[in-house]
Amino acid sequence: MKDASQDRRHSLPALPEAVGFDPESTALIVVDMQNAYASEGGYLDLAGFDLSGIGEVIENVTSLMDLCRGAGVQVICLQNGWDPGYIEAGGPESVNVAKSNALRVMRERPELQGQLLAKGGWDYALVDAVQPRDGDIILPKPRYSGFVNTALDSILRSRGIRTLLVCGVATNVCVETTIRDAFGLEYHPVLMSDCCLQAGPAFLQEATIFNVQKFFGWTATLDALADTLAPAPAAET
Repeated sequence: MKDASQDRRHSLPALPEAVGFDPESTALIVVDMQNAYASEGGYLDLAGFDLSGIGEVIENVTSLMDLCRGAGVQVICLQNGWDPGYIEAGGPESVNVAKSNALRVMRERPELQGQLLAKGGWDYALVDAVQPRDGDIILPKPRYSGFVNTALDSILRSRGIRTLLVCGVATNVCVETTIRDAFGLEYHPVLMSDCCLQAGPAFLQEATIFNVQKFFGWTATLDALADTLAPAPAAET
């Protein structure tokens, strides 16, 4: 007799090859869809990064979230930032303090101190279109990767999740580092390539797509996932 769990397995058209997945053992990881990274007046905008295309990405991400919720895929929204005093950002010798562009911008522009990526502030908040619903998980993270100093690995393993659909901002930083760590922890990561934003030259997004396809996982599109999850046509009688 065919196991009932096998009935829910799908084959997702992806690159460099199709990926088999079961919605019940899959999670959608939404990376840093916050005002800081996706809104005019947020950190990236103030730092001079190009946000062209963010409107389409937000629309695609919200459609992807709805699609996954309807299919029984666990939705997890990562939220990057620190306490208002930036203690979580690290001490004087921290590489995060040295390299974080948000912290650098505040050092260069003291009038912004306390505004960028501080918990409780507008910059830290998720954009209006990407709001949690019942059953979604919101997970703060203090570093680029969703796995560093968070409970993400425990949350996933406790639910039997093995496949990760990953979207969000920024493709070559927080998205890619999360995928790299997922690979190292034996998850199957799939970058949803049209549901990500690279705030900068296009070749950076292309480089991440190449790296993921070649070394760390797979890439797919929103339309490919929607077609995969569409109900099978009813058999003619």
